[in-house]
Amino acid sequence: MRVFEDAWQRDDLPRGGVVTIGNFDGLHRGQSELIAQVRERARASGQHALVVTFEPHPKKVLRPESAPPCLTTGSQKLRLLEAADVDAVAVIDFDTEFSETTAAAFVTDFLVGRLAAVEVYVGSSFTFGRGREGTLEFLIERGARDGFVAVGVPEVVHDGEAISSTRIRHLIAAGEVEEAAELLGRTYSVAGRVEPGEARGRDLGWPTANLAVDNELYPKDGVYATQAWLEDDDQGRMSVTNVGTRPTFGATEARLIECHLLDFEADLYGRPLELRFCRRLRGERRFGSSDELVEQIARDVQETREYFATLAC
Repeated sequence: MRVFEDAWQRDDLPRGGVVTIGNFDGLHRGQSELIAQVRERARASGQHALVVTFEPHPKKVLRPESAPPCLTTGSQKLRLLEAADVDAVAVIDFDTEFSETTAAAFVTDFLVGRLAAVEVYVGSSFTFGRGREGTLEFLIERGARDGFVAVGVPEVVHDGEAISSTRIRHLIAAGEVEEAAELLGRTYSVAGRVEPGEARGRDLGWPTANLAVDNELYPKDGVYATQAWLEDDDQGRMSVTNVGTRPTFGATEARLIECHLLDFEADLYGRPLELRFCRRLRGERRFGSSDELVEQIARDVQETREYFATLAC
């Protein structure tokens, strides 16, 4: 997969393909269905499949005070798009200057001028351009005039409600990671590097990796059965992860993500790590003593082993 950064300013973008446009935060099942149609149509017509996306999320520029936390980092999104088997991704830097681009200019200068798009697929409620003036109907009209076909793809519905990034964010923030996984089509994950901590877990007999994550959205405070994926690892490792402020030892200001890898003893400091949240085991709480905490951790580990023995995530 080829990635074209700063795509709005480039003259070397692939031309003549089947294109889709969107933020694709989370790359959930609805977005995956859209991309699958683009990929299949591109293969059938002998064209390339091109995804146009934006960084950062437009709301972070237009309404930063109310912008939602993203489900994926930029690098996670690119990895998911590569796994979706698209040929190229054009990343447009979304800033205040670009936000003033009209829908007409976007079509004329970019879709037609730079991409020479043959077909354009978007979600049925997709909007674009200054003031969100561009709609599917606008794209269809411009396509008929400018020589491309615009297609609207209906939303994917789960349990009677459309799948959306907003809905998934609410589930993760509530700790409902299993339901979120149903809408994402995979388990929710965060990624970062292991950094030194206070070694309290090691002192208790349960060493933990303290993860400095790049993601903006943490699951609700609590203890989770997780899979830990190390760089160049071909399988996830069973793990128990605490999200929260460690109230037993005096609550921290910042929320922390601390992970104990089962049956693993190697030094993890400085290593990249991805955590996939499979099931919430319990809420975070303050224990009366270290011994009570150690006993609870042992129960959490046993429950995690039983979970993975019956259901892989």
